[in-house]
Amino acid sequence: MQSSFVRACWLAALPLAIAAPANADAVADFYRGKQVFLIQSGGEGGGYSTYAQTFAPFLTKHIPGNPKIIVQSMPGAGGIRMMQHFASVAPRDGTYLGLVQSGAAFAPLLGAAKTFDPLKINWIGAMSRVASVCAAWHTSGISTWNDLLTKEYIVGSSGAGSLTETQPALLNKLYGTKIRIVSGYQGAHDIYLAMERGELHGRCGSGASSIEISRPGWVRDGKVKIPIQFSVERTRALPDVPTAYELAKDDRVRTVMKLVLAPVEMNRPMLTTPDVPKERLEALRAAFHAAIEDPEFLAAAEKQRLEIEENPGAGVAKIIADAYETPPDILAIAKEAMSFGAN
Repeated sequence: MQSSFVRACWLAALPLAIAAPANADAVADFYRGKQVFLIQSGGEGGGYSTYAQTFAPFLTKHIPGNPKIIVQSMPGAGGIRMMQHFASVAPRDGTYLGLVQSGAAFAPLLGAAKTFDPLKINWIGAMSRVASVCAAWHTSGISTWNDLLTKEYIVGSSGAGSLTETQPALLNKLYGTKIRIVSGYQGAHDIYLAMERGELHGRCGSGASSIEISRPGWVRDGKVKIPIQFSVERTRALPDVPTAYELAKDDRVRTVMKLVLAPVEMNRPMLTTPDVPKERLEALRAAFHAAIEDPEFLAAAEKQRLEIEENPGAGVAKIIADAYETPPDILAIAKEAMSFGAN
């Protein structure tokens, strides 16, 4: 689901995203025989790892020269650690690709990190548009939105800047929920183990599909309850779960939520480093589009229960650029509401 404005931006960007790359032979010559590293910013065994491992063979198939793609993990701080690596250390030649949490692109804007500039990152495309949710273990006593307003809800976080930190902090500040955030977990897998042990009630900041990937049956069989989803409109997968936007108390909160929910439109974005030659970036964007529409990939994604809805690289870049032009008064409210490290 998306606003007409975002849909229009996406449609305008699509021809640019899928145009045939210039100098295809030179690009193929560069990539032929190369190793390309696809770094995913989640923990091993989590949703990001599954998306990366499933997608990599098809991306290889469509990049000119068919380089070998090696998937590696670089978790930490909700993707900020990986973004810092790509901005400062990783080679700037198109051989390093990243799959990162969408919230990381907005962390510098909201005050969580100033060590990288998302506007200089080259965005290849996003794999889905999936609302994140708050999920609570079935024995926690948390199952409805009213429970979040009246009961303590203890959630795990992978660090400042991650959606697992910013989204519950925002609910506390703007909606009056009673969420206690416990930081320091490496990723979803560690948080889910803590939920099973009774150390935590739940987790905010991942899609329902990600939970099902990591823990099959948790959502389907009711082992976790979902009291709220972070989106403007209710998603097809969760038609009975209220959205943060519809629960907003007034126009001020709704305006802030439009900024905060921008990551939903570019979920699981893929990127490469700054300064990659234009023809290689065009080739990577075209390969991303071709791979994500490859019938064999779509079959593999369905088998793995991966939700796929492409947003091309130019569309992702525009969403980020528009967010960084947010008026200061709205930005100040959002930053205060999502104050990092809140407990």
